[in-house]
Amino acid sequence: MNPVLAFVIVMLVWTVSDLVAKRTKSLLSSLFVASIIFFVGFLTDIFPEDLLASSSLLALAGVVVGFVIVHLGTMISLDDFKKQWKTLLVGIATVIGIGLALLLAGFIFGPRITGSAADGYAQALDFVIAGTGALSGGTISVLIVQEAALGVGLTSIAVFPVLIAALQGLIGFPLTSIILRREAARLKEEYRAGTLAPVVAAGAAAAGGDSGRAGSGGGSAAPPVEPVPETKLPESLRTTAGTLFIVGVVVLLSLGINNVTDGILNTFVVALLFGIALRTTGIFKPSVLSGIDAFGLMMIAIMILVFGPLATVKPSDVSALAVPLLIAFVFGIVGIAGFSALVGKLLGYSVSMSVAIGLTSLYGFPGTMILSQEAAKGAGESPEEVAAIENQILPKMIVAGFSTVTITSVIVTSIIAGRIGGG
Repeated sequence: MNPVLAFVIVMLVWTVSDLVAKRTKSLLSSLFVASIIFFVGFLTDIFPEDLLASSSLLALAGVVVGFVIVHLGTMISLDDFKKQWKTLLVGIATVIGIGLALLLAGFIFGPRITGSAADGYAQALDFVIAGTGALSGGTISVLIVQEAALGVGLTSIAVFPVLIAALQGLIGFPLTSIILRREAARLKEEYRAGTLAPVVAAGAAAAGGDSGRAGSGGGSAAPPVEPVPETKLPESLRTTAGTLFIVGVVVLLSLGINNVTDGILNTFVVALLFGIALRTTGIFKPSVLSGIDAFGLMMIAIMILVFGPLATVKPSDVSALAVPLLIAFVFGIVGIAGFSALVGKLLGYSVSMSVAIGLTSLYGFPGTMILSQEAAKGAGESPEEVAAIENQILPKMIVAGFSTVTITSVIVTSIIAGRIGGG
């Protein structure tokens, strides 16, 4: 496909998705709308299968995803990260909940099929393992399952997690959007009641006292503005090119650590920790990529990664595994909601925040960031309100995505994948 035409079509889809999200105040998130458009487009062949690849955005995303992970790290202070140990526990509980719920589904709906794995028969436990890895994790978990399944000749089990990965955003995005809207509305009431501390919002300083809507005391003064720490980088590295260079070096270091440890220390986890550490030491400013000319395009490219698997889904694939897919999603979501709500409540989180944390297992980054920001903007009516709400939601969602998709799921999937085919 013509690269320029492909690029224009992708930008049109995203423009429409953004417009719908704004008109519905994020009730329909931009990710969900874009997922539907791409899913229908690829399924009906309106969009050619090479649309995303031809746009060059997939290639760009593969390069810059580490850059944005570092940027996310600089959005979270070290104190914020330390506070998220509860989020980590909720994320771990979520993965366990998915596995137990799918195991129950296997007992109910999946009596063993006559035959052996060597003859190409998939057993109920095979679907349970593949579903657990796919629902709780990302690409790495899917690849682990595929390798194990193809190793024993189970093609259907190899395809199953790919279909889950391709479709789970269609479910995870709208559910999370609805739940985060409830959480954002609750936080807005806390802010107006004076029980939620204000933070500095972008543009709040320029707005001065006229923009203040703090509910506590009924005063008209804006929240006190804290000075933004100055970066220790020299002036030559504060330009767009300089910033991308120095962040790129950090990403290369993260890749090196990933390779040296044989993937035990995942590139993105290391990049996130580097971002937090470099912000804490003052080498990077908070939100290090904000304000550079390339950041907007980088974010759009990364979001295109979410829709990549949709290009390969065929109607025949969906119909052949429709029943296992339906069972996996129904029981998986029940497991997510039940375990995350229970553990989150015990740790002092609201039910809505706990379930939202659990649902990050269905999509991970960048959905964790985009849905958090959309929920805050949909609920807040001033820069101060938006900042206060986002400050409560975003760190939890970012850490949740890494605790489920990047860490716990990979560990759990690595352990159980060997059982596929009765091994």
